[in-house]
Amino acid sequence: MNLPEIFSARMKAILGEEYAKFEHSFDQDIVTTIRINSSKYSEKNRLAKVPFCDTGFFLPQRPLFTLDPFIHSGVYYVQECSSMFLEQAINQLNLKGGIKVLDLCASPGGKSTHLSSLLPENSLLVSNDVIRSRSQILSENLKKWGDSSVIVTNNDPYDFQRLPHFFDIIVIDAPCSGEGLFRRDPGAMQEWSPENAQLCTKRQQRILADVWPSLKEGGILIYSTCTFNPEENEKNIEWLNDFADIIPVELEILPEWGVTQTQAGNFPCYRFYPHKVFGEGFFMAVVRKSGDKEAATSRKIKDNPLWATKVEKEMGHKLINDQNLEILKFEDSLLAFPVNGINELLHIKNNLRIVHAGIKVGEIKQKDLLPAHELALSNILNRGAFSEIKLDLEQALTYLKRDEISPISTNKGWNLITYRNIALGWVKNLGNRYNSAFPKEWRIRMSISEYRGESLQKETEKFPL
Repeated sequence: MNLPEIFSARMKAILGEEYAKFEHSFDQDIVTTIRINSSKYSEKNRLAKVPFCDTGFFLPQRPLFTLDPFIHSGVYYVQECSSMFLEQAINQLNLKGGIKVLDLCASPGGKSTHLSSLLPENSLLVSNDVIRSRSQILSENLKKWGDSSVIVTNNDPYDFQRLPHFFDIIVIDAPCSGEGLFRRDPGAMQEWSPENAQLCTKRQQRILADVWPSLKEGGILIYSTCTFNPEENEKNIEWLNDFADIIPVELEILPEWGVTQTQAGNFPCYRFYPHKVFGEGFFMAVVRKSGDKEAATSRKIKDNPLWATKVEKEMGHKLINDQNLEILKFEDSLLAFPVNGINELLHIKNNLRIVHAGIKVGEIKQKDLLPAHELALSNILNRGAFSEIKLDLEQALTYLKRDEISPISTNKGWNLITYRNIALGWVKNLGNRYNSAFPKEWRIRMSISEYRGESLQKETEKFPL
């Protein structure tokens, strides 16, 4: 791979004698890694484990993920393994329940789905992306992951100043020059230039400055990029130290992980080089905002515009298995959301643009409740409330394409579609036909006609689970 000369010169200055190994790593095969959703899948597997992530695994070969129903139902997420180091930052903080976390630049959802699995009970995760189309992708991936303690927003970082001292932790995986992705994404190298890297540095500083007031005193900032550029990494931590009073947070790293610790003044930082780890380029630093002020206590909102009637609550609770959730009503839909987070939800609703919150249970049509697709994929579904139809792989792919299926079932009404005991969505048995409720915008769009019988079997041998 022909690396840009200016980039190479800078990396030679940083790495010295290691540069030859670094350069050679760009000609090596790309490693594919996944992170398993342990709330949906707990069986043992033979995959090699990512050393710093309990649910991260290396794949021996990259399958055609579109043909695996498990990825469509949130059983696992395909994520670059260096990014999974976030787990160490969260776990080593020894967090207690009831915290509020903001993932500011969250799309497509790798770190948010990871945070969803890591945060202690009774915590609230707010996942945001400033670009509307990307916030929709983020919302889809979090719906597939199935956690009810999540709010997805579509706001500029500056908007979060309306919630001063609100968050205990803010995660900023900042938009960057993408040097760490040169091997995986040749387009990143084509778009790279010193001028673009400098623009990224200024953008990152603006993001940090804009969102800083919403972090409580004593709160934690986790800052990361996928670039090697010191101006976007260590220099930004030094800039933040000049901008605000921050305290270093050091993480324990094991030698076998291959992580390189650097310094930004007195602040430890962590770099991932592709000649030392199996993943791509990555940078992370963890700092604490000085002071010991508690996170802002939100004024109790008495008038809740989302309250559902007693009958509506009863309808909703019949379909979920978690009584610590409240049934709320938004327009004609019922939502399930943690009881202890409703006041925070209302404050966010009053100050930010919400894409989705909690789990949509269903839509009220006359006196009936039409179950929502995200309910089928969630961790709160009461599976005993519905008849189930089990599909084999070819049938499941037909369903995911939203083509007509003809399973054998005598149970009229709403049926839950499953594959290997994992829920995929809903169909309504009308007696003479089945109406699919799989979302049109989520359907498989590629042709799968050539993947039948033996050819499909060969592809499934590559599936991770």
